Amino acid sequence: MAFARVSHRLQEMVYDDTRWVTKLQLMGVWNETEARKRFEEAMQRKRAADAAKRTEEERRFAENRASAVAARGSTIFDAMEEAEKAKKAANERRKTVAAASMGGLRHGWDLLSLSAAEPGEISRPPLMDKNSLLTVLKSVRSIRGFARQEFGRIYGALAPLYHDLVRARTHTDPVVFQMYSDPEEQAVMLAQLKTFAECDTALGWAERTDSLRSMMGVFENAALREFEGGFDTGDIDGRMKRYSNVLILLNGGQACIQLFVQKHPVLYEKEDLGNPMDCFDVPAVGSFSLEPAKIFWQKLATILKDQANIMERVFPTTVNVMLPFMERVAEDVVSEYITPLLDEAHDRSIEKYLKAVTGLLKQCLDFGASLEPVINQSTAGTSMEEIMGVLMRVFDAHVDLYLQEELDFVKSKFNHEVDTWEQIVMEQETATESFFMSNINREAEKRDFLSSFKKVILAPVSVIPSAFTSTKTPDPKTAPPPRSETPDPTSNRASVTSGASSDDYFQNNTVRNSARLSVLGGSSGRASPSPSVMVPPTTELAAKAAIMNSKLQGISTLFSLDVALKLVHMAKESLERAAVFAKVGGQTGEEAREQCEAIFVALLQVLGPRHVKTGFDRAVDHLSKYNPREVAHTSTGVAPLVTFLELVNVGDLIQQMIDVFYEQELVANKLTDRNDFLNPATKEKKRFEQMLDERVAAGLNVGIDVLIDEVEHIFAITQQVTDFNPGALADIPGGAPLQQQQPLQIDVGPSPTAKKIVEIVEGHTRLLNGSTDKNVLDVFNQEVGLRLFSAVCKHIKRQRISVDGAVRLISDVNLYYTYISTLKLRPLIPYFTALRELAQIYLIDPGHAKQMATVIADPSRFGGIFRVEEVYEYAARREDWYRVRKDVERAMYGIGCVVM
Repeated sequence: MAFARVSHRLQEMVYDDTRWVTKLQLMGVWNETEARKRFEEAMQRKRAADAAKRTEEERRFAENRASAVAARGSTIFDAMEEAEKAKKAANERRKTVAAASMGGLRHGWDLLSLSAAEPGEISRPPLMDKNSLLTVLKSVRSIRGFARQEFGRIYGALAPLYHDLVRARTHTDPVVFQMYSDPEEQAVMLAQLKTFAECDTALGWAERTDSLRSMMGVFENAALREFEGGFDTGDIDGRMKRYSNVLILLNGGQACIQLFVQKHPVLYEKEDLGNPMDCFDVPAVGSFSLEPAKIFWQKLATILKDQANIMERVFPTTVNVMLPFMERVAEDVVSEYITPLLDEAHDRSIEKYLKAVTGLLKQCLDFGASLEPVINQSTAGTSMEEIMGVLMRVFDAHVDLYLQEELDFVKSKFNHEVDTWEQIVMEQETATESFFMSNINREAEKRDFLSSFKKVILAPVSVIPSAFTSTKTPDPKTAPPPRSETPDPTSNRASVTSGASSDDYFQNNTVRNSARLSVLGGSSGRASPSPSVMVPPTTELAAKAAIMNSKLQGISTLFSLDVALKLVHMAKESLERAAVFAKVGGQTGEEAREQCEAIFVALLQVLGPRHVKTGFDRAVDHLSKYNPREVAHTSTGVAPLVTFLELVNVGDLIQQMIDVFYEQELVANKLTDRNDFLNPATKEKKRFEQMLDERVAAGLNVGIDVLIDEVEHIFAITQQVTDFNPGALADIPGGAPLQQQQPLQIDVGPSPTAKKIVEIVEGHTRLLNGSTDKNVLDVFNQEVGLRLFSAVCKHIKRQRISVDGAVRLISDVNLYYTYISTLKLRPLIPYFTALRELAQIYLIDPGHAKQMATVIADPSRFGGIFRVEEVYEYAARREDWYRVRKDVERAMYGIGCVVM
């Protein structure tokens, strides 16, 4: 203040408000928000006052003007003179106030009693008694323009005590300990002096600060000794409570909190809580149980609940003691129990380690939940999130290892399960092959083959069997000359194997798969044939045919619903373990959630490419090798195609299983986001579904070929010559003379062949209903319809059709059309409509050649499906074509249509 009296420039420097705001900010007692708010309120009051002043001046000006007009004798110079007098009077008043203010500077400390009140506020009284000094820092107000006055009040109250304290040589010298005898008041004043020392930036501030800190350390040690004495004697509500409050008032009480935590018996008697090795080899060697760990958590929870009550009695509710206490317990008690247990479990078994980690974490979460009522009752600022964060840090050292071990373990289990199943299937296939080859003497077979080959080569041409002769080569010396035989159209197809024994074997001993796979009891493997019910073939060719037939029948077991279910259960167990960490939240929870997605991805990678895709590929390979002329006939349809469609059903069930697992285990538990198209779990799921669709489509493509081959085979072996030409028997050598034949009995219904064709095709297409995507099913049915159309057309071109037989042909075509109509596929209808129109040309009487030519030459009649040349070729299959050909061609030429 004396410095401000040197000059006006120095006065401005001293009176600069920002200088004193900085001092207050160093002490932490300046609130800029409060200052801004007060400033805005002052500006509002000033604007209101200015507005009122302008209104008053305007009113006065109006009154003066009216008075001037009324006083006619006055002049404008008189008004100006009056204004000048008023201005001089105002200047004199300002000088008087300034002189009074400067007079106050003669007594510098008198400024401490100046009021920092704003205009209109009550002046603040000076600090007179020692009790008001204890609250000087709390009474500071943040007002712009008055920071110097606020700092002056603080300086006047604390500076004498501060300088006295730093000059003291012993702890009994300072005036502060003489003014205040109560430890609480001494602690408050020392805390204020420490805060005041923050604004001490003058020369020698470091020495003064060290002296203050040393004196406070002496006081703190004395209070700590009193607190420790109360701790040792159990004086909870006396010395412990009082001196904890003293230390908290002094510097926050961290010293007494640390002393309370470090001297707690639980840190030194933790062996009483339990031994982690008790979880092993009890009650039997090699066993593992977490029941002892559960007892450990229960004992620890009891101790913490008791200590929470003591903390509430000793420490004020504003101090958080539970959190540092839990941090020390977690570090020295919980961690030292968990770490040896997990290390031992990891050394013994990975599976035990995984169960131990997640089991201990669940127990830890339950332990935290049991403390929740106690934590919620405390008002010390401790939250359950903080307590659980402390406990979770114990597991941070084990999270990375656990997540990696979990993923590696579940992958190994997936692969082991699939490897085991493949090994079982391979052993069964090997056993089946060994059984079929067990009755074969390769040397004798070789000699028999060479002998037969030599006899065939040296035999006359007349004794070489024709295409319709039995496949067994007769001995030219002993067997009668073979004669050409026409096979019975209703008999089973002939086997490719040679010898009567092979035919008997296929007719009597082939195991047929004629039942659909039960959804609930899906087969997990192919059963080997039992020697007690089957007789192994005696020739190598028959054995190989039997092996191929067995493979075709075993298509439906190329991958297993049971294996898929086991893999899903393994993944579910692993996810349930890893999901415990995902519920923790934070970085650990995010890593665990990503690992859960990785487990799901591993499941699909093993179940998809390794199991399902491999099975489908083998099924397609077996299906592509199917030849209806080499496999024994079955009344249930195309056996390998039926079993493949059953395999499609199993694949659809597996896909549905994966969908349910994905929704319930990952999406419902918020372990993944289905709407994130970049999510690895979502991408792998789509890739699995795409693979399944591709394999099904590839199999169905081959299945269509197999089905149409079966249709063509049925056409070839079951269609009677007389079905479409009832009079054909009259042309057979040795048949009855035409005049002796009975009148023809014409059947107007569809032929047995057509009925069988429709039954087989419809039966196989129906197997896909409900198990295949509708788009895929429509494409499959449409392709089957087109291929069936081509097979029927090819079959018609191989027949001789009479006018009487045309009725049955039309019935057959109508049957095909009716079946195609049930598929509800519009693109197929024009083809079979054209086929119905085509069948009409065989019904035209031979005498109506012109009408027949008109039908053949009309392209619009067949909807563009058949060209005129094609219709002409079909007309050439009429039984009487050579008699009507010239008339038809003449008539076609007459209407301007020439067919080359």
